[in-house]
Amino acid sequence: MKTLNKLTITLGVVSMLAISCQNNKEKTPVPAQAAETNSIEAIKAKYNTNIPEKILTPDVVDTRIGTLKFFDGLPSDETVEKVYDNLDFMRGVETFLNGIPATSIEGLRLGLKDVGVTASNQVVIFNELMDSNPLFLTGNTSTVYATTFINLKENGPTVVEIPAGCGPGTLNDAYFRFVVDMGAPGPDRGKGGKYLILPPDYEGKVPAEGYYIAKSTSYVNWLILRGFLVDGKPDYSSNMFQNGLKVYPLKDKDKRPEMEFVDGSKQTFNTIHANDFDFYHELNDVIQREPVSFLDPELRGLFASIGIEKDKPFDPDARMKEILTDAVAVGNATARAITFKTREKESSIFKTGHWESGFIGGSYQWLKSDGKGGRFLDARTRFFYAATVNTPAMVLEMVGLGSQYAIAFLDAEGNYLDGSKKYSLNIPANVPAKDFWSVVMYDPQTRSELQTSQSLPSVNSQRSPLVKNEDGSVTLYFGPENSAPEGKEANWLQSVDGKGFFVILRLYGPLEPWFEKTWQPGDFELIK
Repeated sequence: MKTLNKLTITLGVVSMLAISCQNNKEKTPVPAQAAETNSIEAIKAKYNTNIPEKILTPDVVDTRIGTLKFFDGLPSDETVEKVYDNLDFMRGVETFLNGIPATSIEGLRLGLKDVGVTASNQVVIFNELMDSNPLFLTGNTSTVYATTFINLKENGPTVVEIPAGCGPGTLNDAYFRFVVDMGAPGPDRGKGGKYLILPPDYEGKVPAEGYYIAKSTSYVNWLILRGFLVDGKPDYSSNMFQNGLKVYPLKDKDKRPEMEFVDGSKQTFNTIHANDFDFYHELNDVIQREPVSFLDPELRGLFASIGIEKDKPFDPDARMKEILTDAVAVGNATARAITFKTREKESSIFKTGHWESGFIGGSYQWLKSDGKGGRFLDARTRFFYAATVNTPAMVLEMVGLGSQYAIAFLDAEGNYLDGSKKYSLNIPANVPAKDFWSVVMYDPQTRSELQTSQSLPSVNSQRSPLVKNEDGSVTLYFGPENSAPEGKEANWLQSVDGKGFFVILRLYGPLEPWFEKTWQPGDFELIK
């Protein structure tokens, strides 16, 4: 009898569990009361004490994602589904905006890989300057680039020998954070020297002398060096790098691998991150390769919330892929709005005009108000969506050293620059640049050099035969056809009918009038 009772009870429990499991697979039934829309007053009437309205949730809430329904604060199944879709969407957008620094470095690595650079002793060099064929975020046409990647996980501590005479050089980590400057703004101050780059988890011995030592936060690091023109030509700097630049593992210092140089000029290849679903795959590749310490838990948690987590496959289901495809599209649109039509007043360099700073807030660490405002998220997104190279030299007042930048997206009336129209731009006399100044045109789609019949869509005070005005200023002319006055045809830069464009004014070796804002370029004036 006891055995029979136990069997009956057991069957009853199993039956209850089965019913429970079946119910869990179905939508939670909505209580009858939920059919009635209770006002806040009606909800408050159910309490013994006066409950503050601000902590209560109405039964029906209208929002930008639709109507949300609750029973006594409990969300309906439809509302639960709706808000989770929205949460995944928001995190997908935020992952795009905050993941750009990592995917931008990854885009550069993949681009260099496409032209044969797979080891740190292999370097892409632009012997004939960077023209508009390769896609590089706001690359310039006025310096000789030499660039490669260092893999500290594969090679351990790595030595970079910089030749004397090297211009601005920088090493950035895999999240585009500053590691160390080299060349003119670096500790060697252009005299050349040996830099020893340590992996993030390195705990071994370090040479007592002979090296400038820096420790990176990532395994993969991007090295970018620039050499100046001499007599308006790139030959000197090209030879300087090919004869003097050395990159090798410290362990191989006595049997250094031979350097290999790949000419990037006039080659067609892409170094820009994806703006579609592939973006998430690029970011995942970075997360899988780098150590856990590479990013803080908050950022790592954001990426993990959409399935990008170290040592786990990124394999979203159909629902999540649809949401992320939408999220990356909105993220890309958001980045474009932040970049091309910023709402940050701090972006303006001068009190008048439309010249903007690339480094909003003046911090290479993207700190707002000296850190009181935390990380300046939109400023970081804006910079890395349109540009590369992160170094204090771009924001510090290093008179006569480094470089400074001013960006023009808009004309004097506040409208986007239109390649179908004609403009003039006045560069006043006595440009405050010890070395040289330049103006380069860019394509808003690719954020790379604008592709026109001019392979170098730029003017440069060293190499361009610019015709000055009587007061020493230079007026530049822009348009699909040369509309410069007779005798000033050399001052024309070609735009593309039906396309937009923007420009960057660069000052190499900026002087006091720039920092004091006593010298200011003119605005783009529409020629009617």
